[in-house]
Amino acid sequence: MNTSILLGYHDAMDAFRHRRDCKRKQDERASRIATLPKLYLLPLSPHDRTILQKPIEELVQDVHKQITSPIDILRAYGKVAVKAHRATNCLTEVMIPEAEGWAEHEINLKGPLAGIPVSLKDSVAVGGFDVSVGYSGNTGKPYPKDGSLVRLLKEAGAIPFVKTALPITLLSFESTNDLWGRCTNPHNSKYSPGGSSGGEGALLAFGGSRIGIGSDVAG
Repeated sequence: MNTSILLGYHDAMDAFRHRRDCKRKQDERASRIATLPKLYLLPLSPHDRTILQKPIEELVQDVHKQITSPIDILRAYGKVAVKAHRATNCLTEVMIPEAEGWAEHEINLKGPLAGIPVSLKDSVAVGGFDVSVGYSGNTGKPYPKDGSLVRLLKEAGAIPFVKTALPITLLSFESTNDLWGRCTNPHNSKYSPGGSSGGEGALLAFGGSRIGIGSDVAG
């Protein structure tokens, strides 16, 4: 076969796989949001608002004293995170169902961050989920176990619950890529929240997380 024809064939197949993998991951994310327990799609309750307004140290003390359940804290922030995503497209992996299990069985409820939901930049490794960093070729390859940062967070009592948008190489001023789409600024959708931890910035600014883990070297 002519070399140019062969190269053209491989290019076409690569483009097909790229589009297929992008659609699959976006459909997967949409399905995970749509199939969340219905309470995550309800308006905020007065109890939710109380949780969202409390300082971190008070929430941790309430968890230590068993006054407030980590699940209640997770659900309050999960509700806002879903709303933030609808407004800004800031989420990549939605780990909320798994996070409920971690809150009950894996996290250290005596730790310094006991019960506090933590959002993670998409590049952070969580067991059972992809680390795509915006590359379609990295999808469908979930990590077998948590990375060291996630293990430390769980040991401190924190609950990882969502992963967030970034640029395809982590080296851009805008958090957009073909795999997840464009993340927008919650204050003005015509603008970017910046990069490379733009998804974290958008989610935190919207109030959908209290602590966000990024990895920027300049911003």
